[in-house]
Amino acid sequence: MKKSFIYLFVLVVVAGILVACGPDQPKEDSSNDGKAAENEMPEKPDSLKLWVNAEEKQQEAVKQITKNYTEETGIKVDMVPVDMLEQVEKLDVEGPAGNGPDIIFQPHDRIGDLVLRGLVEPVNFGNKESDYTDTALQAVQYEDNYWGYPAVIETYAMFYNKSLVEQTPETMQDIMSIAERDTDTSSDEFGFLMEAANFYFVYPFFSGNGAYVFRNEAGNYDISDIGLANEGSVKGGELVQKWFDNNYIPQDLTPDIMNGLFQEGKVSTVINGPWMVREYSEALGDDLGAAPLPVLENGENPKSFVGVKSYMLSYYSENKEWAEHLMAYITNYENSMIYYDVAGEIPARDDAMEDPVIADDSIFSAFAEQTQYGEPMPSVPAMQQVWDPINDALNFISKGEPVKDVLDEAVETIQGQIDASGAN
Repeated sequence: MKKSFIYLFVLVVVAGILVACGPDQPKEDSSNDGKAAENEMPEKPDSLKLWVNAEEKQQEAVKQITKNYTEETGIKVDMVPVDMLEQVEKLDVEGPAGNGPDIIFQPHDRIGDLVLRGLVEPVNFGNKESDYTDTALQAVQYEDNYWGYPAVIETYAMFYNKSLVEQTPETMQDIMSIAERDTDTSSDEFGFLMEAANFYFVYPFFSGNGAYVFRNEAGNYDISDIGLANEGSVKGGELVQKWFDNNYIPQDLTPDIMNGLFQEGKVSTVINGPWMVREYSEALGDDLGAAPLPVLENGENPKSFVGVKSYMLSYYSENKEWAEHLMAYITNYENSMIYYDVAGEIPARDDAMEDPVIADDSIFSAFAEQTQYGEPMPSVPAMQQVWDPINDALNFISKGEPVKDVLDEAVETIQGQIDASGAN
């Protein structure tokens, strides 16, 4: 499912003008957001290079948007498909050699590592900062700067099969009742499935009880304070263990098996992300439903991890002002809705989420609502030391090992790895 450079004063001022002004062909709607008057900008480059994630629908969406950008500005956009998870290492090589892009596309939890490597520069939204959701802004903030223009916001939610579940499940008690009623392992039928040994998906059942990865004070993470073995974590771990003890979730469950069973109509409820909407819809049609994660026994909405994918400014770009101009253009309201329509991903903007196209969609609106309860994955480099130990701990918990002892050991391992890596 993971050197900080500061603008010269003049560059900050220019970037502020960039996002505050309108385009050379002003329109009446909010699609002008983030565009700048060309007479306030440096000389236009002939082209800008953008690394787009190597995924067909995402490429098609960006292709449409950048074609319009070229028509409006005369600047060609060289769109190069590079797998999102390979862009960091590639930029580390291509950037210094002068072959890198002006813009990359990255999940926010890589920001700390990118800043540490000196591969990106902060961006300036000007007066358009409030256009993006608060969660998205929090996600792209690191060391008191913003490091990307948020494009996509995503988390996971509850899918359910309406032919098996008459009413939308709203609480964990509802889910456990469905699991008890519909689980028949001899027929590969289940009432409730999720990747319960994957911390990315399990985190809400920890955090909703008071757990946390690193203590977070106003966006500043204290990596010496790890909250994955506190009382809330133990409660979360005990809940997960109960699912396995009751045979609600099989030990050998994989994502492919889970998705296949749900698409075959053998599973009542599944926790998964919006990236599965289209495949699930094709299989279940009108029987597919979605809802925010079920409310916990303590009455709290589970706090899922929220991921934000954003366009980021390469340190090696020689056209930084125009690169920001393009990033603002791609993520404005009008183009965010194009991206949603083509790529099927939720824009990280309040006005887009409130658009009837998304708000009235019963599936995507469930994910949009869940993002309001979620919290961004920590973007500090130390987060990379968390995943393996805590996932190992969940594996042991699923096999019946003592929850508190396993979590204590995991936290000790995480802290040791952080200390050894020098991460911050």
